[in-house]
Amino acid sequence: MNSDFPRIITLQRKERKISQKQAAADLGISQALLSHYEKGIRECGLEFLVRIADYYNVSCDYLLGRVPAPNAHTPKSSSSDISTEKSEEIISDSVSILFSLASKSGSPVLEKDISSAIMIEVYKIFRMLYNANSGNDQKLFRITQKLSENYSDAFNALASAKIKSESEASADSLAITTTALSGEYSAGAASLLNLIKLSEDYISEVCP
Repeated sequence: MNSDFPRIITLQRKERKISQKQAAADLGISQALLSHYEKGIRECGLEFLVRIADYYNVSCDYLLGRVPAPNAHTPKSSSSDISTEKSEEIISDSVSILFSLASKSGSPVLEKDISSAIMIEVYKIFRMLYNANSGNDQKLFRITQKLSENYSDAFNALASAKIKSESEASADSLAITTTALSGEYSAGAASLLNLIKLSEDYISEVCP
């Protein structure tokens, strides 16, 4: 049983604000059968897979969770196959979309907190790499390693709370769908959707 198919066909229907009854009628099946497909109780055949892909104007690969973007057809790479160069592109594109969405919210505080949270994470990782070699001079930094770890974690916890609060206050301007992302951000959206999939792959590997 493909675990992505039920989630994605439900997501596509709800993003388009189509009732389950209407989708079932359009697809020529009973609402009960569509409900079973969406809940993962039953698995559809190939004919229906093609039909529902055409209905939502997405690829079969996408509905099966093989690619991150709705209209992509090339099977996704596994986390171990992504090159460093591709990872940098995925992260860069995704961060650009974050700032664009923050800008749309109209909240300068949200943009500032996102920027601060990202910078602190980069700082923490750089300091880990720097500290790996005991010969590197700690005078590069103004605060001790212990303070750095404690305050960085506290700062990002606060930034995360502020980002959550500001986002919720701007919820109306942050209506997001896969179709809108793909239409507005083109290749960047594919990177963001790929980042989501790869991140969840990493999480699943650690917590199966």
